[in-house]
Amino acid sequence: MSGASWPRAVFERIHAASSDPWGVGSRPYERDKYRHTLALLAGRRFHHALELGCSIGAMTARLARQCDHLLAVDVAESALAQARRRCAGLAGVTFYRGQLPDAFPDLPEASCDLIIISEMLYFLSRADIARLASHCLRVRQADAPIVLVNWTGPTDTPCDGNEAARHFIATCLAAGLLVTHARHYAHYRLDMLGADCKSR
Repeated sequence: MSGASWPRAVFERIHAASSDPWGVGSRPYERDKYRHTLALLAGRRFHHALELGCSIGAMTARLARQCDHLLAVDVAESALAQARRRCAGLAGVTFYRGQLPDAFPDLPEASCDLIIISEMLYFLSRADIARLASHCLRVRQADAPIVLVNWTGPTDTPCDGNEAARHFIATCLAAGLLVTHARHYAHYRLDMLGADCKSR
């Protein structure tokens, strides 16, 4: 792959070839990742959360238990069809299809009190990662956490997971946010941003 962001057609092909192309519903790696991600948010309730890169909704279904409203976004309609089935009956969960960052959902400024971006940043170019971060900063409430999860193994994506996280974090740091959690696990990294200067 080139350094350009992956287009929607690639993800539609991937999901057409397999109902769970990344094993999000079966791999121990995924269960470990979900457990550590949700542990960061334990005991907290969110009014309006935003999940970017929801794929087939495995994390969405878990996260919904802590949210009054959860908007889950993915580029592939074939993935969202599964996510809708998985989350059927969960109150407050809605889905949106859009190619990020250009088709970022039309949300009011400062409307989200949680943003999670799990394993999608490295599918974007560096420029698009920075643009996505700017969109997130616009819709983020002043005290809201932004949680990033990125695979750090070999990849043929425009950035690797560490590069993608660094580019996103750099845009947030420039806007006054702080890194409040940063930990590397065997195959992924988990970062959380928050506590911006304006809210201190």
